[in-house]
Amino acid sequence: MSFSSFHLYFDDLEVGQEWTSGGRTVTDADIVNFAGFSGDFNPIHIDHEFAKGTPFRRPIAHGFAVFCIASGLGIIAPPVRTIAMLRVSGWNFSLPVFIGDTIHNVSRVKEKTVRGRGRRGEVLWHRSIINQDGKVVQDGEVITLVECRTPAREAAARESEPTPASNN
Repeated sequence: MSFSSFHLYFDDLEVGQEWTSGGRTVTDADIVNFAGFSGDFNPIHIDHEFAKGTPFRRPIAHGFAVFCIASGLGIIAPPVRTIAMLRVSGWNFSLPVFIGDTIHNVSRVKEKTVRGRGRRGEVLWHRSIINQDGKVVQDGEVITLVECRTPAREAAARESEPTPASNN
């Protein structure tokens, strides 16, 4: 995937703006695949018989799997010219996510800081992962590095714009 004209620059974001992603249902395959590539085969996630003896009574999704799914949902809500995720801070794992739960992501701009002599900026986001019942299952803050509009880019864009007809 490459950035397109609808991807937002750092300059386009304003503190307080908020976006809600579409939903995504967590499947048994998601849990099994995450266990496979992470190496986390804790029976609370993959053993239905074991899980019956836990307070949850059924397998739960890995907390980081849910975080990763929500990260993917956030790619288009909002579509931002993200260069990198820099930090995750104060992340809360509040409620379990079960097979069949549908989650969505709410992202809000909390703070912006220009970096790299105006070529990029850090965005502090508050992100909430919400289930089908409207309950927050995870939330916290992430900091991403986002591309800025540069004076050179803006000048080139202005040069390619049509000029108004002159009155002679």
